[in-house]
Amino acid sequence: MVTTATQRLLDLAAIAPASHDEDLLELLEEANALHQQGFEILRAVVVRRVDGTSPEVLVAAVNAVGLPCDVSQDRDELVLLLALTEWEMTPAALAYSEMAEVAARRGVCLVPEL
Repeated sequence: MVTTATQRLLDLAAIAPASHDEDLLELLEEANALHQQGFEILRAVVVRRVDGTSPEVLVAAVNAVGLPCDVSQDRDELVLLLALTEWEMTPAALAYSEMAEVAARRGVCLVPEL
């Protein structure tokens, strides 16, 4: 059976609450890699989808999702904002966010304290 990145993220999020801290950190590292991979795939899809779209239309699209921006912003930045907004609503991203919150409440995080 082939497991998709989304399914694996959902699985990791489901087992995270019962994991020991050392295991949780490993799960979080794997989930982070899957999260980044998924976002990059979606970003590429958004780039293709808006190819040829005028800056004014991009600004309107970004504003429509509730983010302030204007035509002076770089096209890549506008596309990134669209992709981020879309990605944050995917089951994979929601599962990762929940998992990271569970880990943070337990003092487990990918960024070490200084």
